[in-house]
Amino acid sequence: MTTPLVLACLWALCATLIALGPRRFHWAAAVILIVLAVPLLIWVGAVHGVIVALLLLAGAMSVLRWPLIYLMRGLRKTFGARKG
Repeated sequence: MTTPLVLACLWALCATLIALGPRRFHWAAAVILIVLAVPLLIWVGAVHGVIVALLLLAGAMSVLRWPLIYLMRGLRKTFGARKG
């Protein structure tokens, strides 16, 4: 296995271990995981191609679904259709 895939597996393992921990650490850890995931996905995409990077992105989105849900709600509030 290449270095980017090993690091992606370690990222997933860390995300799983964080999920098992106390809830008060989840949001801070989610921010750290997101910051680490962006360059990791770019690296995986550069080495293994876009398909593998998209598969890892789907996995990361499933792990970090609540931050993604809150982001989509905020974007919908900001840019959503206005009634009037």
